[in-house]
Amino acid sequence: MNEQHAALVASRNSWRCVQAHDKQGWLDLMADDVCMEDPIGIAPTNRDGKGVRGKAAISEFWDKNIGPSQIAIETHESHVAASDLECAHVMTLTTTLSNGVVSKVRGIFCYRVDEAHKITNLRGFWAMDAMEFTQPG
Repeated sequence: MNEQHAALVASRNSWRCVQAHDKQGWLDLMADDVCMEDPIGIAPTNRDGKGVRGKAAISEFWDKNIGPSQIAIETHESHVAASDLECAHVMTLTTTLSNGVVSKVRGIFCYRVDEAHKITNLRGFWAMDAMEFTQPG
């Protein structure tokens, strides 16, 4: 696999920023017209099912969902497209919420970047009913 593949590099940088709580670094990876569907379809993080659109909305998403939590990202498989602009990953996300509850979900996460290598689309193929929760012990 080409380790310099633009979408692969962008997705890995996104994970690094999320795990390091680097909001500004994460936002800097995004195109102005970014659309994030995490998960795809109607969900608490995607109320109308059309995705979180634009940097301002992405910033709010961070403040509500990423910032207050500790997120560990485990990548099982990565696949790149022949185009330098898209990739997909099979991953498990483990999120520790501020109240100590831990959620875990496995899914497929797809990234698309533009010619400037900014993330234009992030799509998570997973369902809320597949998420496992563990209460603080």
